[in-house]
Amino acid sequence: MKPRHFAAAFLIACTAHAQTASVPRTPVADPRPLMIAAIDSPSGTAHGVLTGETADVMRRKFNAKTPVLIDVSTEKRYAQAGCSRLKLRFWQDDVQLPGAAGPRRQTIEFGINYCRDGRPPRSLS
Repeated sequence: MKPRHFAAAFLIACTAHAQTASVPRTPVADPRPLMIAAIDSPSGTAHGVLTGETADVMRRKFNAKTPVLIDVSTEKRYAQAGCSRLKLRFWQDDVQLPGAAGPRRQTIEFGINYCRDGRPPRSLS
């Protein structure tokens, strides 16, 4: 690898690590508390780290020792109080997938309409 390419790759890796390390993360056994926190947050975001049996199963399944991180962001706030369209992002570094050349970051993202009471909103307006 050429020195300038190595320097660029190193800078990107350090930036990604710094962003991960600089965000306060709440330990959670499931994402629901983070979903409610994002709904209630003025910024519309919440960040956590998955704990417990589910996290252990994921680490074993993908042969990764790194934490499973969760980021929740509000995409839309609905007229019904306490209801939003949320984007959930679960991610983990150093995941080894079958047939892959080496470990890498693996991410799963999905959206959900969710209210503080755990139900979907009555209306999407």
